[in-house]
Amino acid sequence: MGVCCHIGALKEEKYAARRAILPVLQAEEDERFVKEWHKYLEYEADVMKDVPGWKVGESVYNSGRWVPPSSGELRPDVW
Repeated sequence: MGVCCHIGALKEEKYAARRAILPVLQAEEDERFVKEWHKYLEYEADVMKDVPGWKVGESVYNSGRWVPPSSGELRPDVW
């Protein structure tokens, strides 16, 4: 019984540590995303500057729902 309880306690401690650090990791990712999004908007403004009526950052879809860009979508250097 002692070993089983000890393993369970270690697992619980591991998950508690993960839960504790998750908000910090999410905040870092959010900050990175916002910086990348601003770079993307600047890039979009430069590329689409000659298109009449183009609104930078406006969705081309009419769903009314925001969906985060897929991985790599904000990286013009990767295209």
